[in-house]
Order: sequence, then C-alpha cells, then structure tokens
Amino acid sequence: MNDATPTVFIVDDDPAVRDAVSLLLRTSGLKVATFASAAAFLGSSAAQQAGCLVLDVRMPGMSGLDLQKQLRAQGCHMPILFMTGHGDVPMAIRAMKGGAFDFIEKPFQGETLLERVREALALDARQRRRQASRAEAQARLALLSAREREVLERAASGQYNKVIAAELGISLSTVEIHRKRVMEKLEAESLSDLIRTLALAKDGE
Repeated sequence: MNDATPTVFIVDDDPAVRDAVSLLLRTSGLKVATFASAAAFLGSSAAQQAGCLVLDVRMPGMSGLDLQKQLRAQGCHMPILFMTGHGDVPMAIRAMKGGAFDFIEKPFQGETLLERVREALALDARQRRRQASRAEAQARLALLSAREREVLERAASGQYNKVIAAELGISLSTVEIHRKRVMEKLEAESLSDLIRTLALAKDGE
C-alpha cells in the first residue's frame, strides 16, 4: 500500500478493542492506523489524509463527541463511525446530528463494522473527488476578468448576447468576444459546460 491508500483511523483508549478492530480490518486488506486518545489523533496529520475514523465515544480527557465537534470546526469532513459500549439514544442523536456516518454499539458483528467502514471509505473518496473538481472549477473561474465573469453569469442564466450587451452597455461583438474567451478559459464546449462549471465552483459556498 502507498501513501495515497485510504486509511481507517481507530481511536479508542482500550488497547484490546484497538487490536481487535485493527486485526479485523487489516485481515480484510485495509490500511489501518490506531490512536489511544483523541488528543493523539489531533496531534497527528491524520485528519488531512484520505480515509475514515472509527471512534470510541467515551474516553478519558477529550471524548469522541468532542473530537467530532473539533474536527468539524476545523473543516474536516472525514466520515466518522462511532463505537460505544454505553450507548444511549440522546448520545446517538447528538452524534448523528453532528454529521456522524454511523453509530455502532459494542459488541458488534465484525462483518457489520467492515461493511460500514467500506461504505465510509467510498463516501470519503466521493467527497474528495467532488472537492478536487470544485477546486479546479474555482481556479478556472479565477482566470476570468470582471467583465468576463459578468458575461458568464448572464449567459448561464439564459440571457441572449444582445440582452447582455444592453445590460452591460457594450456592443454585441464585444459580448461575443468575451463569451469566446470565457469558453476558452473554462475549457468549455457548450453553454451546459459553462453552467456546470459555474455551479460546481459555487457548490458549498
């Protein structure tokens, strides 16, 4: 496995649980890293890596729910699967409202955890592809001049070139030139490509 391989990060203060879950996942061909505390996880670069987090709820010091809250505050959207042997409904609701991927009570079936971990990794991969596409679209939009952006916004809303020209107080030929440059800079072949790039760049704003 190389550094680009998604990692399942296990955070639990119980070494027996860490070892058991780690063995299950590694035996299934997954890359795993373990941490004995939330603080240890935060002190690493794990939150910036591709993967998912298998997190114990109750731990000395910072709890799993507190770690979840801090990660979200930092803009980390890694999927989180909570584990607990003391779960209750309010705790589960708090975890899910905080954006948890799932909430699993100990003891759990190995196949159940493995299935959910694989689903969480797939979700993380989709989120990262979406993020990369959004960043690329934003970088292309940044190449446009202010006037080109105005033309793009109006064209994407369905306005004809002559209407854009009238609104901006410029000639029709100037609008056509700006529109041609927009198509080139955004590497678009059609109006639908322009609309898609604009929508993707604004996604999450």
